[in-house]
Amino acid sequence: MLHLIIAVALIGALYVVLVETLFKKSKCKGTADVTGKTAIITGGNTGIGKATAMDLAGRGMRVILACRNQQKAEAAINDIKKATCSNDIVYMELDLGSLKSVRAFAETFLKTESRLDLLINNAGLVADGRTTDGFGIEFGVNHLGHFLLTHLLLDRLKESPASRVITVASMAYRWGKIDFDSLISTKDLGSGRYSWQFFQAYCNSKLCNVLFTHELANRLKGSNVTCYSVHPGKPHLWDNVMLRVLCECSVSGI
Repeated sequence: MLHLIIAVALIGALYVVLVETLFKKSKCKGTADVTGKTAIITGGNTGIGKATAMDLAGRGMRVILACRNQQKAEAAINDIKKATCSNDIVYMELDLGSLKSVRAFAETFLKTESRLDLLINNAGLVADGRTTDGFGIEFGVNHLGHFLLTHLLLDRLKESPASRVITVASMAYRWGKIDFDSLISTKDLGSGRYSWQFFQAYCNSKLCNVLFTHELANRLKGSNVTCYSVHPGKPHLWDNVMLRVLCECSVSGI
């Protein structure tokens, strides 16, 4: 019985430590006016992306949900409109697993939208398989699709007085590694039959996100575009890291 009590106490203590550190909830206190500005959120129809879209729409920003599934996107848009009373939310088709789709999305956006202030590279997955172009699906969707999307939209971002690129990474990048020889030969950063192998590939893709953000930030020094990568935590704690970046980093003026 004593051992059980000690075990329960240790588990309880660990839970408290995690809640007060890694998963500690914080509240965005920013009051910046974003009316008239435009944001793209990849994977904005569910989870973290939807929560972000909800907040930005409530602040008056034009929000474009860049998603693969139109039905889910339209359902999310209806939810957001009801909650925020904003009608400035639209869906544009984007499949990050297809570089052709990424190019088509960018072409459509540049023809129909006059400005871009905020690009949130949010969509991601843990899965096995290949993209349309033959890349490992985690590497292709989590990194390559967003890499190309950012590149294609960069000139429009530069046209705004102060714009941002935010890439949703993960603290899992700490366990990531990049085997360039394997990447060249397999077009993948890791795959396998077991869940832990899928997770390793995910960690590798998140490392790509972080490295990409660092390099992009270096290349854009002195410009009006600033770049961030964030570890978001759990969706129900979404008013922590991401919204802090959106609201409290005054360097971009958003």
